[in-house]
Amino acid sequence: MRTARLWLAFFAFGSAAAAQEVSLSEPFKPGHTTKVEVQVKVTGKLALPTTEKGKAGQLVEITGTSKLAYEERVVSPDDADTQKVVRAYRDVDFARTVGTAKQDAGIRPSVRRMVLIRSGTKKAPFSPDGPLTWGEIDVVRTDVFNPALIPGLLPTNAVKPGATWKASAAAVQELTDMEKVEEGALTVEFVGVAKPEGKQLARLKLSGTLRGVNEDGPNKQTLTGTAYFDLDRGFLTYLSVRGTKELLDGMGRAVGVVEGQFSMTRAPVAQMPADLSDASLRDLDLKPGSENTLLLYDNADLGVRFLHPRGWRVGAVQGNQVTLDHARGAGLLVTVEPPAKVPTPEDLLKESLGVLEKQKATVTAQEKPQRVRKEPVTLDRFSVDATVGKNALRLEYAILKQTDGGATVAATLPADDEALRPEVARIVRSLSVTKAIK
Repeated sequence: MRTARLWLAFFAFGSAAAAQEVSLSEPFKPGHTTKVEVQVKVTGKLALPTTEKGKAGQLVEITGTSKLAYEERVVSPDDADTQKVVRAYRDVDFARTVGTAKQDAGIRPSVRRMVLIRSGTKKAPFSPDGPLTWGEIDVVRTDVFNPALIPGLLPTNAVKPGATWKASAAAVQELTDMEKVEEGALTVEFVGVAKPEGKQLARLKLSGTLRGVNEDGPNKQTLTGTAYFDLDRGFLTYLSVRGTKELLDGMGRAVGVVEGQFSMTRAPVAQMPADLSDASLRDLDLKPGSENTLLLYDNADLGVRFLHPRGWRVGAVQGNQVTLDHARGAGLLVTVEPPAKVPTPEDLLKESLGVLEKQKATVTAQEKPQRVRKEPVTLDRFSVDATVGKNALRLEYAILKQTDGGATVAATLPADDEALRPEVARIVRSLSVTKAIK
């Protein structure tokens, strides 16, 4: 990847170039395909939450690097006012350290082709080739969405050197991840045109300080950067941004500082990659649905694997159990057991009714256990409707038994939320034990 220093070495501005008015525009129409390389480096310190006794949390150091290389093709959106691309990731390198905890992540080769959609805000990507893990989504979810970023950095009219304009709200959001900008702006300046090695490249300068809110909470960001636009081929070839982010408390005081360096190079694709071609994409479902947006949970240490809709979030993992929670008040518990400890459906039903009795619950309906998958891998399920206090609940249970072990599922759902029941059934159908449980 060329660095900004190498790019600057090519430039020798002349008086004729300095007076030239140019149009800087890159149309992101369906079929527009580019090769992209992105590198990010972050360092800084974050304050841990205040303790229960009111003592300020200690500062922890964070460092991180990532490198992504992909080819990106714009495809027709599913709805008005949305944008969509299909990416094929070629190189993925992601590492992060928070305090002493190291986090490494990657993307499995089988799901490196992903669909990204933006409609006001970015949506989590999905792969038409298989379910993604949350870790795989985390690798790419904060990467910039070029069809929103690049047009937002470019002027709407022809400009001469010295002209300045404000970057669009969409471009600012891509660079800062701010859901809401409360103060400040990002200014872009057209510095001039040069002709290194016979090319015509327009140089842009970015600068600004913004205050707003993103997933880290209130923060202030100061950004400076440089971009180069290829006038002959009509696309942005290079963008480098250096930023300082101050994390703010409720009083607006800095409680942590993170510095980052983002650089991106882009080039046109001479020949459409095979996995992004019309023939390759024709039979794929590129519209997000209940199946192609499922997430994969695969815990090799616990020995359990399952798929779950994105409305469910994996919570605590303790001992031989993992929990899932839903924003609509539902919860699910998966317990992994060695073969000898996997309960029979009848035993689990008896145990569940005993717990409800102790809670002084009123059982309004119950199903007899039904076998929905036969040997050698058996799967049984049943449900109980009950009122606990003032809450009407639907309790769903399942028992999976394999040669090497098994698992039980206990889900608690609001009785009137019937839409969650098939989601629990989908989780149960995908459940498997992946190692011998002892």
